[in-house]
This record gives sequence, C-alpha cells and structure tokens, in this order.
Amino acid sequence: MTSVPQQQDSNALYSAFAGLGAVMFALYAVKYSWAILRGVRIYILSEIWKVDVSKFGKWAVVTGATSGIGKAYAHELARRGLDVVLISRSLERLNQVACEIEQQHGRSTRVIQADFTDGHRIYQHIEEGLAGLEIGILVNNVGMNYAATLVFLLDVPNPGQRISDVLNCNVVSMSQMTRIVLPQMIQRKKGLIINISSEAGAHPHPMLTLYSATKGFVNYFSRCLDSEYRGEGITVQCVAPLLVSTNMTWNMGTNALVKRADDFAREALNTAGLSSFTSGCLSHALQHFVIDHLLPGWLRLAAFNVYQTATRKKTEAIFHGTCKQE
Repeated sequence: MTSVPQQQDSNALYSAFAGLGAVMFALYAVKYSWAILRGVRIYILSEIWKVDVSKFGKWAVVTGATSGIGKAYAHELARRGLDVVLISRSLERLNQVACEIEQQHGRSTRVIQADFTDGHRIYQHIEEGLAGLEIGILVNNVGMNYAATLVFLLDVPNPGQRISDVLNCNVVSMSQMTRIVLPQMIQRKKGLIINISSEAGAHPHPMLTLYSATKGFVNYFSRCLDSEYRGEGITVQCVAPLLVSTNMTWNMGTNALVKRADDFAREALNTAGLSSFTSGCLSHALQHFVIDHLLPGWLRLAAFNVYQTATRKKTEAIFHGTCKQE
C-alpha cells in the first residue's frame, strides 16, 4: 500500500512535469503564432502595402541581369520607377534587355559587360562604369553551378578551372560588388542590398556540393553585413528561393511549387525592408518551413539524395557538363 508521503511526492512530480509541459506548449504556441503573423505581413499584406523601393535612390544595379531571376528583378525595379544598370557577360543580351526595359518601362539603363568568372580583374572596369551614379539598390544575383547536370565534385570536366569559376562568380562577385557600392550608400545613409542565395545554402545538397557551399556563404555574408551596417541606414536582405523556372533549373514547368522568374521577383521585392532573410514568396516560405521544421536532418539529407539522383538521371542525357552563368 502506497504511503501518503510517496503519493504526495508522485503528485508533486506529476504537477512539475505538467507545469513544464504547459510552459513549453505556451512558448511554442507563441513562437509559431508570431511566425504566422510575420508570414502574413511579409508575404500577403506586402502585396497590398508595397514598399516604395525608389526611396533608396535613383539607380539599381543588377548582376547576372540577362536571364532568369536577375532579368526579372531588373524589369521589376524599372517598373517601380528606378533606372537600372545591367551587368553580365554577353553584350548582345545586355543590349537586348536594356532595350526591353526602356521600351516597356520608360526608364534609363546602362550596360556593363563583365564575365564574373574572371576574378578581380573586372572590378576596376565595373567601378568606373558606376562612377557618379546615385545607386540605391544593389542586387547581387549573378551565380553559376559547375555543370549543367547534377554531378559529384570530381566528375566535373576540368574541375580545377570550374571550381575557380564558381568561387569567382558566386563568392568574389558578391564581396567585390558590395565593396564598390556600399560606401556611397553609407554616405547618403540609405541603400538596399539584395543578395540572391538559395535553399541549397540552408541545407547540404549532394551533387550540388560547391554551389550549395557558396550559397551558405551568401547567407552568412548577408547576416553579418546587415548587423554591421544596419545602423548606417543600410538594408541588407538575403533571398533564398527554392525552385524558380530559369536556365539553371532547366526551365522546368511552373506550378504551385515552382515559380516563374517574373512572378518570383515581384513577390520577393515586396518583402524588401520587411525581412532580412526571406524565401521570396509564400509558396517557397511554406516549403522552407516544412523542410526546416518537420524533417529531421538525416531525413532531409536522404531525401535530397534521392531527389537529386532522380533529377540527375532525367537531365544527364540532355546536358553534358556545360556551365550556366546567369
């Protein structure tokens, strides 16, 4: 027969665990309620109350501006009242996009031809091309993978050169473009820097090893930069989409999960100034939440492995090791 003191001890222990459970439940309820409210403000209400991005300055600079997300950002910024500097490697395509922007949106453009895989040699030329402009927004978009299909690191043709190209394009370009543009933003006490990352930077993606690692750099670079210069009036935003239909994703068909580039740029730009880290659109934010909170790390990695292997089999018969720079 259980003694009274033992019963009291058991009841006290039960009450303690029940109280702890109630506190934990309340904390999680507050956490996720706040996340939902922030999500509504960032991804839904921002469609109604749009941020006036023209307040940051007269000109926007977009790297990798001739296709995909970069081109879509350039058009969207021009549509919202900014003149645009387009930087990419193909002069013919630069002139084509510049002509489209001037005709469709009535904004001024400048083009700067630069191959971001060339490393530090190109930045004096870019700096000279930007001299004298009131640059309010920088979109660090240019990026590349080291192959058109999903491959292991050492299966890339000419891996030594490809690795250098990816690092120059994905890492050095962001650092150097920020160095060039940031000082005059600080002088004016306002500016917006948008760094295009990827969901691949938040979690390891096998067969996208170097690309995934460089996008991880983008995430940390953005967070540190935001912390350093927020007090100077500079807004830094890291945009980490999932699948967007571009050349880099083999122009896959769009659906509820895969966004068109122009739709993505419009929705992502609505979040500028509202969140320092964003998936860019509601669809991708929901996917990111599921991946982040509902899948344990080992299961995420296994799932990515299965998905990447299946995707590789579909694409390797068509694409043969050609790098795609956007």
